[in-house]
Amino acid sequence: MAVPTAALSAQASAPVDPEDAAVSPAPASTPAPPPSAPRRARSSSPDMRIVGQPGFVLHSYPHKETSLIIDLFSRDHGRVALVAKGAKRPYSKLRGVLQTFQPLSVNWTGKAEVRTLVAAEWVGGLLPLEKSALLCGFYLNELLVKLLARDDPHPELFDHYVSTLNQLAHGESPPIVLRQFERALLKAGGVAADLTHCSVDRSGVEAKRVYVVDPEQGVRPALPSDTWPRIHGKTLLDMEREDYSDSVTQTQSKFLMRFLLAHHLGGAQLNTRQILIDLMQL
Repeated sequence: MAVPTAALSAQASAPVDPEDAAVSPAPASTPAPPPSAPRRARSSSPDMRIVGQPGFVLHSYPHKETSLIIDLFSRDHGRVALVAKGAKRPYSKLRGVLQTFQPLSVNWTGKAEVRTLVAAEWVGGLLPLEKSALLCGFYLNELLVKLLARDDPHPELFDHYVSTLNQLAHGESPPIVLRQFERALLKAGGVAADLTHCSVDRSGVEAKRVYVVDPEQGVRPALPSDTWPRIHGKTLLDMEREDYSDSVTQTQSKFLMRFLLAHHLGGAQLNTRQILIDLMQL
């Protein structure tokens, strides 16, 4: 069941001619003009205020005694950090709202690296994640936190995230929906290779040939000395079409995406990925 996105949803002074600027000396009897009042410094522009922005809490951690720092994935502003003042107090309106996987409408203000949360309301529209789907959701959030730069809007990826949560909540195959989201995330970051053409000579990928995917250069024919995952051309073409119905495609795409993500993470560990590997062999 698709979720409607809407539910979440100085003036410069004119140059002065030097001749015009010359002033004849005033007669001795003429009093000197009073000094002009000093110009008042221009006030800085007001803090940016965002109202009614669709978003999801990816992660939060304590800040001082009663507040939280929220890592929010918003549709039109990307990943932003917000301080939720007083959110840990027992009677705070934010206490039960700032939960992961809940679609929110969020207001915030500020221009600093960490803005100030003004309000957040739950808007509904998604079933809660349970059991293995919940763990998959935490995996998605960890990917976004570690691979998505702050203040870099990706509205299409946001919509894909909503769709992925919805698919997981409705019991669709985790391996398939996770592979699709991983690929969408790499595309959003500009590091997803074209899987339909060979990077060496731009020839089309052939279904029956065996290839490797260089994380920086793209697809090329496999060599006997290669230690990277060896992938059938059919798997690459299936992945580009987002068709994971073939069992071989599911298996090979799993190892390929694990390899590519590890490269782009630069050695950073994914805690939820290891748990998923241990429990579900995803």
